[in-house]
Amino acid sequence: MNFGELVKGKDVEAKSAMKEKHVPTIEILKKHGGTEADLIHIIVGKETTHPNTVEHHIAWVELFDKKTGGEIVNLGRANFSPGNTKPDCWFKLENISEYKTFCALGYCNIHGLWENCVEV
Repeated sequence: MNFGELVKGKDVEAKSAMKEKHVPTIEILKKHGGTEADLIHIIVGKETTHPNTVEHHIAWVELFDKKTGGEIVNLGRANFSPGNTKPDCWFKLENISEYKTFCALGYCNIHGLWENCVEV
């Protein structure tokens, strides 16, 4: 899955610090808490904190998946209030075995759209 020219950070010139602050980190927790539910944790700025001011912030994160049959599914969106909320969110899935590749998009109000994908 590729969101093409809209996504920043694909070029060689993108600085490492820019990527560390903007590229969403995707963590998969299977059968979390002794339940049958699987959790997808997305954090923007896990290693290097992204600014969180009205002038410069992560506005939202979306989670997509490419199912084993090839279908693309939008699994949800989390919106963040500048200055009040951190770009850290959870998505709960009932059956992770149906999914093949998770892709998270994060939007910085100054630096645009950033993407990360992980295979299940």
